[in-house]
Order: sequence, then structure tokens, then C-alpha cells
Amino acid sequence: MADVEVKESAAAKRGGKKKKHRINIRVDMTPMVDVAFLLLTFFMLTTVFSKPQTMEINLPPDAETKVEVAESNLLTLRVDTDGVIWFNTGTDEVKKVEFKNLRALLVERIRANPKLITLIKVDRDGKYTMMVDIMDELNLANITRFTLAPMLPEDKEMIKKAKTA
Repeated sequence: MADVEVKESAAAKRGGKKKKHRINIRVDMTPMVDVAFLLLTFFMLTTVFSKPQTMEINLPPDAETKVEVAESNLLTLRVDTDGVIWFNTGTDEVKKVEFKNLRALLVERIRANPKLITLIKVDRDGKYTMMVDIMDELNLANITRFTLAPMLPEDKEMIKKAKTA
């Protein structure tokens, strides 16, 4: 709250010349400090911090270690420079799949083989968004085991052969 104090000067009491009255204004800051601490406490107690979303990455112990995977458990997705997705399982023939049909394909493959590991190979000149979109589709299809690898010249040759066939 605020108070206003008006003091009469000693000269005014004696009937002398009147001086200007000084007015002392005092503002009580206690309610404002109370409200500030209440707001601070409220925000501290109600704030929910977002948890960081992380991706678990399993790396081999060293670069020399070979990881053996059965070819029948390996689904390879290749993305060429145009963003076209090609896939094959093991040593099967490379086939083209539209992005809109990719999730259905992944769900079908993971149901058929729960041990499926997906290998994603994106051409160096391809767009980064394609790799992210494919990883999102893998996540939506509940495929948690996937690997990223560089596109090799043999992969490009397989795509070229599939385009001509």
C-alpha cells in the first residue's frame, strides 16, 4: 500500500511565512514482492522440460570387426540422385518403389521377417531430406534396426541395370 505524509513546517505553526509542503510518498513493496515470488514458484513447479530425443547407435567395437548378417535378413534401400527409391532383399533383383508405398512395403517386410535389418544407401548427390524421410518411414513402420552406408559404384550399376530392364 502507499502512504502520503504531509508535514507542517514549524514556521507555518507559528504563523510565519508559509513554505512549500514536502509530501513524502511511501510505497509498500511487500505485496509486489509476494506476487513475484508466487509467480516464480508457480512457473518453477509447473514447467515441464522436454526430454531430448536421442537415437541409439550401436557401433562395432573397432573398424576391423566384421558383422555377419544373413542376406535374407537384409533389406537394402537405395536412393539415386533423382530421389527414386530402389529396394531388394538379399540377392533378389532390384525393384523400384514409390515413396508413398514405402511404408506399406516396410510393414509387409517386417511382418514377414522380424529379424529384418534395413540398409539405407543414399547417393552422394542425393538430397538429405530423402534419407530423413526414409528414416521417418522406418520409424513409423516400427523398424528399429537400420544402417546407413555409402552408395557404391556396384549399387549404381545395379540401379542402372534395373532401369534398363
